[in-house]
Amino acid sequence: MFVIEVQDTFSSAHNLRNYQGKCEKLHGHNWLVKAYVGGEDLDKAGMLIDFKMLKGKLKEILDYLDHSYLNEIEPFDRISPSSENIARFIFHRLKELLKDYPVRVLKVTVYESPGNGATYQED
Repeated sequence: MFVIEVQDTFSSAHNLRNYQGKCEKLHGHNWLVKAYVGGEDLDKAGMLIDFKMLKGKLKEILDYLDHSYLNEIEPFDRISPSSENIARFIFHRLKELLKDYPVRVLKVTVYESPGNGATYQED
């Protein structure tokens, strides 16, 4: 299997629900997001998927989150905007955007600070 990785960033504020500690207060991050897709077949150009196109799909999702107060936007107006939940949200949105391409989303990792990240993947 071939695996392609793209990454991008977004900035937003949030506060964690049902949490005891500093992160229950409003604060912000400059998030780094890495998305991985995989597949078996290469196109005529020898590529699994065009990096530019894949990065554009990721950017479309991150633009929705960028410079927002996550607790006020769907679905984080109902669920806590933890790194784990953000990774799952991006994974499923990317999966939907790539449904017509010969790749599958393998995992999405969201870093809220260097060295501190959460990954969502499905079996």
